[in-house]
Parts: sequence; C-alpha cells; structure tokens
Amino acid sequence: MHRVVALALPSVVAFDLSVVAQIFGHVDEREHYSFVVCAERAGPVCSTTGFGIEAPAGLDALAQADTLVVPGFGPLDDPSDAVLDALRAAAARGTRIASVCVGAFALAAAGLLDGRGATTHWEHAEEFRTRFPAVRLNPDVLYVDEGQVLTSAGITAGIDLCLHLYRLDRGAAAAAEVARRMVVAFHRPGGQAQFSHRPLPEPGAGLVRTCDWAVAELHRPLSVHHLARHAAMAPRTFARLFRAETNMTPMRWLNLQRVLEAQRLLEATDLAVDEIARRCGLGTAVSLRAQLARHAGTTPSAYRAAFRSSG
Repeated sequence: MHRVVALALPSVVAFDLSVVAQIFGHVDEREHYSFVVCAERAGPVCSTTGFGIEAPAGLDALAQADTLVVPGFGPLDDPSDAVLDALRAAAARGTRIASVCVGAFALAAAGLLDGRGATTHWEHAEEFRTRFPAVRLNPDVLYVDEGQVLTSAGITAGIDLCLHLYRLDRGAAAAAEVARRMVVAFHRPGGQAQFSHRPLPEPGAGLVRTCDWAVAELHRPLSVHHLARHAAMAPRTFARLFRAETNMTPMRWLNLQRVLEAQRLLEATDLAVDEIARRCGLGTAVSLRAQLARHAGTTPSAYRAAFRSSG
C-alpha cells in the first residue's frame, strides 16, 4: 500500500488538492494507495476559493508518507518553520515529494529545489526567480521530474504530473485507465509547453489530427515529411508550429509515442520483444532496450515483470 499525503497550506488551491485526491484517493485506488490530507495542525484549512477544507491529520502524517504532494497556496509567503522543517525531514527520509502549481514555492523555501530543475505557473515565474535564484526554473514546461522531487505548472498540469507519478508506480496501461476515468489526455509529456496567454496557432486542430494519425501508424518509418504531408503543410512550417504548441520537435514527440506503445504492449501482451519493437516502429530489440532504458530506466523484461499484472 503506497501512502500518499497531500499537505494543505493556507490558503490551499482547492483544484490542486482535488487533483491529487481524485487520482490517489479515488475509491478505485484503495487497493493500491492510502490517501490523507494533512495541514500544519489537524482541522479546518481555508482555500483560495472561499470555502474551508478539513484536514484530518497534522504534520506527523508526513513521517508515514511514501509520496508527499504540496498543492498551490496563497499568498506565496514562506510557510512556517514547522512546515519547512517537516518538508526537509521528509526529503531526508527519501520521501518522493511533488508540488502542484505554486506549491513549488514551499519546496523552494525549504531548500529542496536548490540546484535542481523546477517549474511553476508562468504568471509567478519572475517572482520565483527573484526569491530562489539557486533553482533552475523552467516556466515553459508542464512538469519537471528530478527523481525524488517533482514540480508541475499551473492547474491542469497537476493532472499530468500526478498521472506521471501513477505511471511510474503502476505502469502505462493502469495510468491510461485512470486518465480514461477522469476524461483527460492519457499522456502529455512534461516537456510540453504551458499554454499561457499565447493563443494556439490556427492550424492546431490539424496538428491534433495528424498526431492521432501518426499514433495509428507507429509501425511505419515516419518522418517530418510524412507528418507535414498529412497536415497539408510544408515541412518547415509544420515543424515550427509543432514545436510552438508542444515545446518539442515532431521526431522527439514521435519517439516518445513509440516508447509509450512499447510499454503498453509489454504490459498487455506476451509478444516477443522483437515483435513489439517492429510494431512500435523502433526497429529492433536492441533499439527498444536502449529507448526503454533512456525513458524508464529499465529493461523490457524487468518492465514486463513489474507491470504485467497491472496492465
């Protein structure tokens, strides 16, 4: 049983907290996760949206956490010394620690992000940089995974981060089921751009259709020219618009989709690694092993052993 604790600081952003609860505290997850909301002291916690939230536990709950998530809060003053000490103690124990949106300000105030990459809501990026210059802030992505410590951007990026955590715990197929239950995108990579004040380019819907087509054609040796032809664009125009919308190149995105499909097939089928590599367009078992090691830090056989039952 993996223990997830959400630390609600005053005034907690209710949406951020509800994302963590919906993924790890849902009734369907009670065989896999225990979930509790804690505060500096057990009892009511105000929210940024005007209603109170009851936290049944105090900071002692952090000592039992396998994963600790800090939702956004406001104003963005440093938390109390008691909270900061509890965060540092959790990190020293090896607890996996994540923040949603401006929850990153609490992690940074505790020194947990010093020397690490991190993100937060783009609106507060300049304030964050000024207050925490030792953090390598990247406000242009959805989330940053630094191993033990992870941070996400604003609002719905918290969903992406929590699904990423779930995927690390239980595999791609199980995470896809949670995404389906929540009616959200199965996988938006952390490197994808935050959609802030900049409107999406007009051809955005065309790019979505091309992405859907590419996922259905992963067994083929696709190139930027193939994708651009499907979108009825010049290759350079397609690549520029694709990067503007996703913050990654078309080929990097395509390679990630191939790895995700390989993970799904390892979980859900008994196909040989060579056949999975062929179906995903990765070519050979050697290439699949290299890509899986890069993206998931494991081998096909180890991944299958870990997640086959979940799938």
